[in-house]
This record gives sequence, C-alpha cells and structure tokens, in this order.
Amino acid sequence: MYPQNLPESNSNLADQAANSAEQAIRSTQRMANEKLDSLAHGVQGLRDQAAPLLERASEKASALAQRGVDAVRDGSHQLRERAHRASDGTLNYIKDEPVKSMLFAAAAGALLMALLQRRNGPHPRG
Repeated sequence: MYPQNLPESNSNLADQAANSAEQAIRSTQRMANEKLDSLAHGVQGLRDQAAPLLERASEKASALAQRGVDAVRDGSHQLRERAHRASDGTLNYIKDEPVKSMLFAAAAGALLMALLQRRNGPHPRG
C-alpha cells in the first residue's frame, strides 16, 4: 500500500526545504548588508557635506563674537577718552575762573537741596 521509498522521498523534501530556507537567509543577509553599506555611504556623504558648512558657520560666529568684543572695547575706550577730556576741561575752567566755579558749585548745591526738600515734603515744626 505505501511505497517503500517514502522515507527517502520525505528526506529529499526536507533537504530541499532546508536548502531553500538557507538560500533565502543568505539572500536576505546579502541584501541587508548591501542596504547597510549604501546607507553608510549616504551618511558619510552627508557628513562630508555638513562638515564644511559647520566649519564656516563656526568661523562666522567666531568672527561675529570678535567684532562684538572689539566694538565694546572701542566704545569703552572712547567713553574713557571723553570722560578724561571732560575732567581736564573742568579742571582748566576751575583754574581759569575760580570765583565763577565756586558760585556755580554753590548754586548747584542750593538747587539740589531745594529739590530734595521739596521731594521729601514739608517738615513739621515742633
């Protein structure tokens, strides 16, 4: 009833199925490796393109920061020079016009005192 070579036939089918599965696995691995290689090359290409852009952006940011530092330094220097000239001018005026300088100082002091008293309001007399 049963053919006698059935176990041999089953063995051949199992071998063929195993071979097919093995070939499918190898093919899948090969395709996955190829895709990974392609992806790695793409990433490297992007990295190669981005590196000069990042370098340029870094250089521009550094130059901008340096210009800011220079501008602050120049502004500070100019302010110092103006203050020094004003101080020299004031001293020269005091030397040339000592009486007028004293009168201006006294008037400024009196004005300041009047403003402060007005701001603080009248003091109660006791």
